[in-house]
Amino acid sequence: MSPADLFRERFGRRPSLLVTAPGRVNLIGEHTDYNAGLVLPAAIERSLVVAADAGGSPRIRLYAAAFDAVAEFSADAPGEASLPRWARYAQGVAVYLVLRGIVLRGLDAVVAGDLPIGSGLSSSAAFEVAVALTLERIAGVTLPPRERALLCYRVEGEFVGVPCGIMDQFAVSLCRRDHALFLDCRSLETHHIPLPAGVVLAVCDTGVRRALQASPYGERRQECREAVRLLQQRRPMVTSLRDLMPDDLPLLDPLPPRLRRRARHVVAENARVIEAARALEGGETGRLREIFLASHQSLRDDFEVSCPELDAMVEAALEAPGCLAARMTGAGFGGAVVALVEREEQSRFLEVVEDGYRRRTGRRGLCFTSAAVGGARAEAI
Repeated sequence: MSPADLFRERFGRRPSLLVTAPGRVNLIGEHTDYNAGLVLPAAIERSLVVAADAGGSPRIRLYAAAFDAVAEFSADAPGEASLPRWARYAQGVAVYLVLRGIVLRGLDAVVAGDLPIGSGLSSSAAFEVAVALTLERIAGVTLPPRERALLCYRVEGEFVGVPCGIMDQFAVSLCRRDHALFLDCRSLETHHIPLPAGVVLAVCDTGVRRALQASPYGERRQECREAVRLLQQRRPMVTSLRDLMPDDLPLLDPLPPRLRRRARHVVAENARVIEAARALEGGETGRLREIFLASHQSLRDDFEVSCPELDAMVEAALEAPGCLAARMTGAGFGGAVVALVEREEQSRFLEVVEDGYRRRTGRRGLCFTSAAVGGARAEAI
């Protein structure tokens, strides 16, 4: 049933607004965003959709199909309600919009879609951005996409309390169709890099669920901060691992082995983002296989965020027809693999990769292909 149909069933009238927020897959640049580094995400066709209409009272009512649950809070004082965790993302968006001076209106809304939760495809960022755009439109205002992304980033980190980088909200908000988004997480400068014609994105979900707050993700962030603190004793100008170039890797030698590995990954990964972007811009897709594989190996060995299922999925993808490159994507500890696949081979690729993953792990993976799409959008209906 479509989100609009769910809305009619739930509230007895037609919605007046549809807001679509895509998931994202990160082509390369993992665990670099919270280190002020470089990333290269693209938005995918899988998305969350909010069907909404202005309500008859100053209350915001949300029905989440994924949880079969309802949350309700005041449009005037959204922070006063005690809500379940899933609803706090929406509540936080409302709170921060009010703090910004926007007068919210009551509304009824249904949230549904085909974006998997816990697969490393930024379902939380899609939810935040979709709710923000919905609340804005019902209130009669529209924030610039960058401002909306920054607001939603603060919601997740400060209000919900989930440590995250800036990449997800920027990708969901700013991506362009048929392009990847090159984002400098320190300056927040962006530019759009065309993806090769005849190539699709493949997302290969291992079926291993993960959540940032329940994984060692926070430990990795702390390890990176500690590495910076120790490096500053020798080079005071280092404020983040972004300040180091590959030629600076000898500076890492005095660090404890674990911190040295973490820092080495971040420094090398930033360089790989630049290398991958140049390869895409130059049409040199043949170079991407080696770059992606080096990223995955670094995430597995130096940053230690892969798992046997992710490794097996990468192996299966690289053996499948039409695969140009593959690596784990997202924070790790489960989730998905991203691959670049020749469009004419995509059906065969999906069949072979799912079979290869099942043979290696005994698990069923869920794989799909997608074009690169644009960021969140709203449509009056």
